[in-house]
Amino acid sequence: MKARRAFEFDLAVIGGGSAGYAAARTAAAAGLKTVVIEGGEQVGGLCILRGCMPSKALLYAAEVRHLARHGATWGLKPGRIGFDFTKVMARKTAMIEEFASYRRNQLEQGQFEFLRANARFVDSHTLALRPLGASGSPGRASSKALTARHFIIATGSVVSPPPLAALSEVGCLTSDHALSLPRLPKSLIVLGGGAIACELAQFFARFDVQVTQIQRSPRVLREFDDDAGTVVETVFRREGIRLFTGTKLLHARRNGRRKIVEFEHGGKRRRVEAEEILLALGRSPNTSELGLDNAGVELENGRIVTNARMRTSAPHIYAAGDCTGPHEIVHLAIQQAETAAHNLAHPRRPRAMDYRLLTSVVFTDPQVATVGLTEKTATARALPVLTATYPFNDHGKSLIMEARHGFVKLLAHPKSGEILGGCCVGPMGGELIHEINVAMAKRMTVHELAATPHYHPTLAEIWTYPAEELAERIARQ
Repeated sequence: MKARRAFEFDLAVIGGGSAGYAAARTAAAAGLKTVVIEGGEQVGGLCILRGCMPSKALLYAAEVRHLARHGATWGLKPGRIGFDFTKVMARKTAMIEEFASYRRNQLEQGQFEFLRANARFVDSHTLALRPLGASGSPGRASSKALTARHFIIATGSVVSPPPLAALSEVGCLTSDHALSLPRLPKSLIVLGGGAIACELAQFFARFDVQVTQIQRSPRVLREFDDDAGTVVETVFRREGIRLFTGTKLLHARRNGRRKIVEFEHGGKRRRVEAEEILLALGRSPNTSELGLDNAGVELENGRIVTNARMRTSAPHIYAAGDCTGPHEIVHLAIQQAETAAHNLAHPRRPRAMDYRLLTSVVFTDPQVATVGLTEKTATARALPVLTATYPFNDHGKSLIMEARHGFVKLLAHPKSGEILGGCCVGPMGGELIHEINVAMAKRMTVHELAATPHYHPTLAEIWTYPAEELAERIARQ
């Protein structure tokens, strides 16, 4: 009889960000001997260090300044609203260090081992550990190899490479750089039209940077319905952002200290120049250095392929978060990690991911938020839905706030009236969308939502208007 191989750990988690920590905590609580291996220069993960938290801290500062500068709308006389960019950044840095310190303590004091090293698969059950360089703390990684019965890969993502080789030669800022700049450029070209690009374009514009934004697709925020992107484009242009959509990047070069981007737009070759270029064309899975071929893990365009239970093509290896997708959203990464760890610990009671309540938020002003189906998705899948919208420029509380841009939208089943999706483009959209998230979690109908009392005047009561319209349309059928 073949002897059963002994392993140092039941589970090795590669990556110590939000997904990695969630996986390790869940597995350790279930009794698995677990180790977390983190190879980044800093501990904390993308969300804390270079994503959600620092960007939202800066965006809120920009929003406060924007409201103060427009105080005359409410009869106020605030005078000139200046700013100290060093202090803006210092507050953000202090907050992020507090968050990151908390995460470090969670990792270092958890019911699992925590190692600081770069990991690479030698075979399907063995990791080679390479000590960190001078920029990373040494931790307790003294072994050169580590074995485990199971693995969860949660290595996150990295900034995608530029689409033009010339951009690398010219030199570009990335979102990682933009969130820790020591000073503001006077002018900036933003390449991209997704969430990161739009959030940072508005941030810099509200701190007096001359911003030109270039998007390849016909609309910004192309993952959302076109009407959402149209509202954001209107606001951006009104705030002075020079926006080009439906473009094709052609070339980039330097002219002294200035940087130039050439692109095609409307059948014509155009050029813009600025002090800096911000490359915001998305992120890619951080998988290239893991040696996944040695472990039999299948990739698709660099992304780890998993099933709904978060298992990869290698039955004992799971993955979670940005390295596998399909959505780069931190709360989903945590859910994926907990699902993976649960399935390893309790194989007879497996769980599967359900993206029915997929929620997305873009923290521009106005904010853009969706949950469940969008009209674009429903059309692509040929799903029967009824839709109704209601604008913020006809709503009491938003008029008081002078928040007139945007709308709310509901999607419902044409017969039962079950709410299948919601969209909010407007003030506090990221907060308001959670009312529909909860309604969908309980499979409420538009009839039930319309009948739910809402306090007046509030932003939240706007949801009752499209709900009432849909309920009436269904009743007339």
